[in-house]
Amino acid sequence: MTVLRHFRERGSARVFMRSKVTSRRNRDRGFTLIELLIVVTIILIIAAFTIPKITKSQIPAHEASAIASIKAINAAQMIYASSHPDLGFTVDLMTLGGTSQSGGEQTIDTNLASGRKSGYTFTYTPGEKVNGAIRSYTVTAVPDQVGTTGQRRFFSDESGEVHYNAGGPADAMSPVIQ
Repeated sequence: MTVLRHFRERGSARVFMRSKVTSRRNRDRGFTLIELLIVVTIILIIAAFTIPKITKSQIPAHEASAIASIKAINAAQMIYASSHPDLGFTVDLMTLGGTSQSGGEQTIDTNLASGRKSGYTFTYTPGEKVNGAIRSYTVTAVPDQVGTTGQRRFFSDESGEVHYNAGGPADAMSPVIQ
């Protein structure tokens, strides 16, 4: 009877040992597929809330860059016109931003001279020639994606005032940025 009891105890001990080894192996395998899916879902939900806020927070920076770029174009045009009184203002933006070898003035950066910078597209239009010289111009800045890269559109001319409009194209009749 003692031998049988000992065998039973040893047998149950073996069973106990086996279950302990099996549970340790399950823990060593890592996460289950369901656990990973739950973690990924939580991360996606958090990203869905934060990404729009990040892009919205960049709009003021893009608009400030557009205003500064228009002011830089205005200053560069005045420098060019005073240096070349017989020509007046430039024919295009590339003349203000090109290299000295290509005949450019290097008064604005090359990104701005290409017409795109910080989520805005810049359009420069020279005025009519008067006595062989261009005496007026307009420059507009329009966001590449309204609501994402910027809200407002900007306008300026040879007067140097920067106008803005949030509802449509900006022109000389739009409010002036103070």
